[in-house]
Amino acid sequence: MIKNVITNQTKTMVLLMVVFTTVILIFGALVYFSIVNFSHQRFYELLKIRTTTIVQIEKSKEILDLPENYILNGLNGEELPMERDYVFAVPANQNFKEISQKIKLPVSFFKNVLKKGEENFNDEEYYYIGQAFKTGGKEYIAIASAKNRYVVDYLGFLERTLVTCIILSVFFSAVFSFYLSKSLFKPILKITGKVKEISSENLHLRLEPQPGNRELNELVDTFNTMLTRIETSFETQNHLIGNVSHELRTPLTSIMGEADVALSISRSADEYRDTLEIILDEAEKLDKKIKALLMIAQTGFDGKIQKMDKIRVDQLLWDVIETSRKIDSRNNIYLDISMLPDNPKKLKVQGNEQLMHLAVANIINNGCKYSNFQQVKVSLGATDTDLYIIIKDKGIGIPESEMNKIYDPFFRASNTRNYEGYGIGLPLARNIVRMHNGELIVSSSENEGTTVQMRFPTIYAQENRIKS
Repeated sequence: MIKNVITNQTKTMVLLMVVFTTVILIFGALVYFSIVNFSHQRFYELLKIRTTTIVQIEKSKEILDLPENYILNGLNGEELPMERDYVFAVPANQNFKEISQKIKLPVSFFKNVLKKGEENFNDEEYYYIGQAFKTGGKEYIAIASAKNRYVVDYLGFLERTLVTCIILSVFFSAVFSFYLSKSLFKPILKITGKVKEISSENLHLRLEPQPGNRELNELVDTFNTMLTRIETSFETQNHLIGNVSHELRTPLTSIMGEADVALSISRSADEYRDTLEIILDEAEKLDKKIKALLMIAQTGFDGKIQKMDKIRVDQLLWDVIETSRKIDSRNNIYLDISMLPDNPKKLKVQGNEQLMHLAVANIINNGCKYSNFQQVKVSLGATDTDLYIIIKDKGIGIPESEMNKIYDPFFRASNTRNYEGYGIGLPLARNIVRMHNGELIVSSSENEGTTVQMRFPTIYAQENRIKS
């Protein structure tokens, strides 16, 4: 089986060349036949002028005494190439057979002249035009004929010129098609080369957008979004594998240790109750950690397609704030709406309301908890393309040396020992934001507070992109 080695670039080049050549041939044929038709019409006009002149000259004579079937040739000399002029009286019986043989014109030509008053004819070498006129009570026919040297000579030159131009045009169309197809496929080949460099070891790499190529940039954005999901999946999976054994083993070890101690010797009812309370507490911790693991897995790499709807983010924030206050009345949250856009459409995003609620609630609740319930400022703003949620607290912050670990599941900064938690808030929130094609950025300084910025693409931007 012969392998098909013809690339799309070659097919495109051949197709462009065929299209260009076809267009060139069509326009060349139109030019040629237009000029040929024009030359014929123009030459007939010249012959008509000549015939009219002959008629006027003959009518100006006082007496035009011509015997029937008598032919006058070259009345006024040659003015056109190889011109021959004829004037003769119409036979009484209108039998043009003898005249037809002498001039070598069909009988129908003469009859049409009498019927229409004028007729033209050509035999590829000579062009003829005849007019009927009356003078002195008799009917005559005047004929002017000449060779159309323009068709013979100039159109021959035109043919050679057009053939040369077509050959040159085909050559240049081939060159143009080659460079055009090369320029069209250059960004695709560039993207293909970049894709080949990406593997599980460097999923952080992204394709670069191509200037002025909207369709290709949509493909680049789609591929980059896919890479983000894959990167999130790999990171989540790797972190889970690294942390799951440690995080689950600790409560299990405690449960088994307490149970073993309790079973080693007989104990009082109060001692058994204390042991069971410790086991229950550890089991609850284990349950919470398993649920956290499942939630991170659900948002990280299970591949399920979440239901997406249109969400008004300002309403979502009010709901999150109200829920947070119900959970703990000490939560002090201030919503800054000074940056709200005039157009409410810019506040809408495509997303899963439950997951977005969970992500925003995690960040806000962490801000309240780690700032010892000082005021947490939540700002909402939007541009023509993106919506921003900025959550700022004045809490304990994160040590600079530990910033690179904040997205590891179950990681907790060294200054959070006095605070309850499992270290899943930020990893979970980032996974959810990435699911919505957004971005989560954390900046923090120890003992000065933390600022979390969440960015989401708006429905307004997507609708405008479709319209354009």
